[in-house]
Amino acid sequence: MSNAPSHLRYTRSHEWIETISDDTYRIGISDHAQDLLGDMVFIELPEAGSTVSASDECAVVESVKAASDVYSPLSGEIIEINEALEDSPDLVNRDPYGDGWLFTVKATDSSELDELMSADEYVALTNEE
Repeated sequence: MSNAPSHLRYTRSHEWIETISDDTYRIGISDHAQDLLGDMVFIELPEAGSTVSASDECAVVESVKAASDVYSPLSGEIIEINEALEDSPDLVNRDPYGDGWLFTVKATDSSELDELMSADEYVALTNEE
């Protein structure tokens, strides 16, 4: 069974979204995704201040097995990146929903959250894979 905290929202491409405030959201990759990818060796994050649209490729996570694109689940401005990942990409493996977060977005259209999955829906998706 996949570890998917119930207070988060999820995408089909395995990103999670945590509400920080009314229009600010923290994003990372799910426990399921990091488990499939294996040990992280490098993470390329978007630039703070850059703008993204929902479904844009905006980051890359590289593991010993593969490189994988990370997609922004929401449109908006990247306001913060997790600089700790520069020296410790394995934080994504050890704590994907905590210290292993990737970036924070100030959303321009919070209604995009309605397109995302609940934890139960996400677990059902990962159980089908």
